[in-house]
Amino acid sequence: MTERKDELAANLAKVEERIAAACAAAGRDREEVTLIVVTKTYPASDVRTLAELGVRHVAENRDQDAAPKAAACADLPLTWHFVGQLQTNKVRSVVGYADIVQSVDRARLVTALSKEAERSGRELGCLVQVALDAGANGRGERGGVAPDGIGELADLVAGAPGLRLDGLMTVAPLTGEYAGRQEAAFERLMELSTHLRRSHPAANMVSAGMSADLEQAVAAGATHVRVGTAVLGVRPRLG
Repeated sequence: MTERKDELAANLAKVEERIAAACAAAGRDREEVTLIVVTKTYPASDVRTLAELGVRHVAENRDQDAAPKAAACADLPLTWHFVGQLQTNKVRSVVGYADIVQSVDRARLVTALSKEAERSGRELGCLVQVALDAGANGRGERGGVAPDGIGELADLVAGAPGLRLDGLMTVAPLTGEYAGRQEAAFERLMELSTHLRRSHPAANMVSAGMSADLEQAVAAGATHVRVGTAVLGVRPRLG
């Protein structure tokens, strides 16, 4: 376990250096950017080690992985983020452990999250997931709502019992006008965030950037970056 802890500590230090350098280059304070470690496919033992190393925000994208892991780590001082596409039949489970759902992208999901948050007596933070590659159906390849749908969905979240509108999230698109242009994509997200905050001033969280493009996200103004591989390594495929 010491070997794994040393590996994670070294990886965390490298990511921390990258974030600090990106903040310095952008003229931002390091404290303005929160690191979220995406622990998908990795065991609860890694989450526990990360917590020992000072990590306070972790994220998962599949409920079947997240629920048992969160239960095994319930004693740790962690904020759990759910970042994957969320089906309504998984909402009850997710609301049981997630503090923030970053992938809110449709009205039906808002209704389901609100119902479960109320039932469990929790306040759940929500980010509207923005699809910068939205097609004619208004949806992105990896979920999300088109930019012109943000206002209506944000209003719905803000007015829903048990939910708190925290801001916006995006994943750098693989297709469309922003494909391969991460910084432009993240700058567009910041413009949308500025617009959202005119009507919802407290919704100031901007989640963007992953292992490969966290520098571009920090340069654009992201408040949270979601890093998995650069901290945990590449896990070999099973089978």
